[in-house]
Amino acid sequence: MSDAAAPSPVTTTVEDGVAVVRFDDGKANVLSYAAVEALSAALDRAESDPDVQALCLIGREGKLSAGFDLSVMTAGPEAARDLVAKGGDLLLRLYAHPQPVVVAVTGHALAAGALLVLACDVRIGADVPAKIGLNETAIGMPLPLFALALAEDRLNRSELTRATVGAQVYDPAGAVAAGYLDWVVPAATVADEAIAEARRLGAYSSRAYAQTKDLLRAATVQRVRDGRAADLERFSVEAP
Repeated sequence: MSDAAAPSPVTTTVEDGVAVVRFDDGKANVLSYAAVEALSAALDRAESDPDVQALCLIGREGKLSAGFDLSVMTAGPEAARDLVAKGGDLLLRLYAHPQPVVVAVTGHALAAGALLVLACDVRIGADVPAKIGLNETAIGMPLPLFALALAEDRLNRSELTRATVGAQVYDPAGAVAAGYLDWVVPAATVADEAIAEARRLGAYSSRAYAQTKDLLRAATVQRVRDGRAADLERFSVEAP
């Protein structure tokens, strides 16, 4: 699936108890097969490393993620379903990850990129001219069940229909009001503040944090897993 000769779009370092996961493919940070595999490996490393108490995901300058790789999504229904299935599994893992997960939303976060935001525990945005939102219906793609479940859980109820069916895209301030972001800080400090927040949460009891998070999210995770096969069967992509 991935090109072994190509550099990984994800690098992970452990910085004073935090697995700092930097997502940078040099372009739009698409969720390609390589990115999905690399982000999954970063979750594995964070969970298995005894020196890691929390995880912080950081995008590249001006971009967190533009969503699923369009070259795959437009290659045919089977290709699209396969990438969406793998991407959905990653997002569900991120959402249920037992350690604190903080994301530095460094810029644009569209479609599956917005889902990366929704899957994280704490979402800190950069104060930049960025577009954040689930624009799928506007580009001919229905929202899969895992996307709707994340939106229902994390977005403000008053914005839910606009944000999903209406494909509303927000600037960072609007994204705070809608529920995508928790707060916004200057772009120059967003990565440092996200790492600091991850470190703060990582100092909590790991057992208490993991068990509380599981109780909070287990029903949503089970709902998505139970409906996964039927949801993927009807999934298709059309031109807008």
